Amino acid sequence: MEHTERSNQSGNGDRTAENIEFAPAVDIYDRGEEIVLVADMPGVPSEGTEVHLDRGALSIRGRVSQEPPAGRWTLQEFRVGDYVRTFTVSEDIDPAGIAAELKSGVLTLRLPKAAEKKPRKIEVRTA
Repeated sequence: MEHTERSNQSGNGDRTAENIEFAPAVDIYDRGEEIVLVADMPGVPSEGTEVHLDRGALSIRGRVSQEPPAGRWTLQEFRVGDYVRTFTVSEDIDPAGIAAELKSGVLTLRLPKAAEKKPRKIEVRTA
């Protein structure tokens, strides 16, 4: 996945958060019956988080915002803007069973595999 960042400089040199996008770091692993995606999205509240699945594209978005200070910025290093990442999801996933949880800035998605796609052990009987 590519990292995307766009920045808009206003006339006074301040960056505006409306146009800044960056890709969250993710880990994805297969647990046999489900795929788990873990995305690092610090500073994103649950009400600012969106997860969408549309035509095999799974998109995550989280908005990081910050109240402006009472005075003028001397130094600003905390990033504000949107975490945005899109993944292609195979047809092996059961879309109705996808679950999302945001805890301490970490978004965890559980994508269960469709019943017919889950690995299964076949019993061998003696004749």
